[in-house]
Amino acid sequence: MDTIAVNAEGQITLPNTLRRRLGIETGAELEVSEEADGLRLRIIRTRPCADVARLAGLVTAPSKGAPRSLEDFDPASLLTRDQGKGR
Repeated sequence: MDTIAVNAEGQITLPNTLRRRLGIETGAELEVSEEADGLRLRIIRTRPCADVARLAGLVTAPSKGAPRSLEDFDPASLLTRDQGKGR
């Protein structure tokens, strides 16, 4: 077990081996809570935010046939087109 000292500013330094093993890097946030037998430190792990714009073009599908327009997916235009074919 390692021991650490509190400096004049009230700061502590965690041993490098412990920081590496726990993945604590510069700027990491730790939550400190007081317990009956001492203090407890907990690493606050934030989930990285994904920028959706960076994902554009990540997945591509092969083109099959002629390009389609929005009218191809409009139910009203599909009905009028089908009625014209039945005559």
